[in-house]
Amino acid sequence: MKLASLKHGGRDGTLVVVNRTMTHCRAVPAIARTLQAALDDWTVCEPQLRQVYEALNSNAFADTDPFDPLLCHAPLPRAYQWADGSAYVNHVELVRRARGATLPPEFWTDPLMYQGGSDSFAGPRSPIYALSEDWGIDLEAEVAVITGDVSMGATPEQCAPAIRLLMLVNDVSLRNLIPAELAKGFGFLQSKPASAFSPVAVTPDELGKDWREGRIHRPLTVHINGQLFGQPDAGTDMVFNFPQLLAHVAKTREMEAGSIIGSGTVSNKQDNLHGSSIANGGVGYCCLAEVRMYETIETGQPQTRYLHFGDTVRIDMCDSDNNSIFGAIEQRVEIYPA
Repeated sequence: MKLASLKHGGRDGTLVVVNRTMTHCRAVPAIARTLQAALDDWTVCEPQLRQVYEALNSNAFADTDPFDPLLCHAPLPRAYQWADGSAYVNHVELVRRARGATLPPEFWTDPLMYQGGSDSFAGPRSPIYALSEDWGIDLEAEVAVITGDVSMGATPEQCAPAIRLLMLVNDVSLRNLIPAELAKGFGFLQSKPASAFSPVAVTPDELGKDWREGRIHRPLTVHINGQLFGQPDAGTDMVFNFPQLLAHVAKTREMEAGSIIGSGTVSNKQDNLHGSSIANGGVGYCCLAEVRMYETIETGQPQTRYLHFGDTVRIDMCDSDNNSIFGAIEQRVEIYPA
């Protein structure tokens, strides 16, 4: 099943069911006005939403609307919680290696995670806003889940059934603001502006065999200014799967329905360093910081610049038939209008 939130209908948008090919959609106010409302009463709403989805796919409705990602909010325009992990430890290892630091061994057994702002997300076609290029504007292509309620102390096995929906994320980072924030010892705030999400969130069954062991086993493709920049596999080198990430969050608290948990930047371990770029036959990268790390390790300094105003980013994931699963995140970097 595929669900989206259209921009009309207030801050939380209007919930629509989207057909499998993402050409048509149908609002379902009699079932749930918003996605959060559906998540709050998922046991009742999910079967009804699925009936609409099946009818859409069989062309049973005469009054559907064309589906346009330009009209979409993030599936959850705002959420009760947004916590982003770093499940691809290779990415963390590279960050530390580039600055001459070793990776603590516990990073391989206990997930690294930060809690981000969730009061306002960006839509899949919204700009990446900033006030200065000097902030070091970077993309971070990820996958994420939306949860149901999770009890405090839940095990990964208990967390797995609480995964309601999957989607893509651009967890934008302002790299040049990060060092000063981390030096204070309290983590990210200013360096993490609004994250953007794919137009559509899908139930795990939509991925078939590509959803297994709590991971999505499909390449995540990234284009910058129309050029392929990365296509690492999201299921490869994901040290902590999503049930483990959920259990990490729930260790000391309950999780409420509508919580969003991110995977962290998708990253595949590549032994030939900068030779793993797309141009050199590798799988490439999901953020600019990673290729800059490789360049620093190899040459002593980075050569690839961060994003500038006017640059474009596209993040997508396709099935084995090359059909987009979630719809693409397509953003242009723009100066924030005063």
